[in-house]
Amino acid sequence: MAHKKAASSSRNGRESESKRLGVKIFGGQGAIAGNIIVRQRGTAHHPGENVGIGKDHTLFALTHGIVNFKKVRNGKSMVSILPVD
Repeated sequence: MAHKKAASSSRNGRESESKRLGVKIFGGQGAIAGNIIVRQRGTAHHPGENVGIGKDHTLFALTHGIVNFKKVRNGKSMVSILPVD
């Protein structure tokens, strides 16, 4: 009997790397300008006041303030930043 397994190519190793999508700053939490709020594929959440959208649909804060999620018409989610004075 052989004492070592015969060398062969592995059939594993094709799993794609996770993309770490989702909400990064939740409603009621503070954000500073440039903070990423949501990483997403497509627009599950839409940008509102003081929120920008990147080419990969990432939502980010344009000003300092408190993150606010709300539902708008047709059940869509809108993300806004409420400025803090």
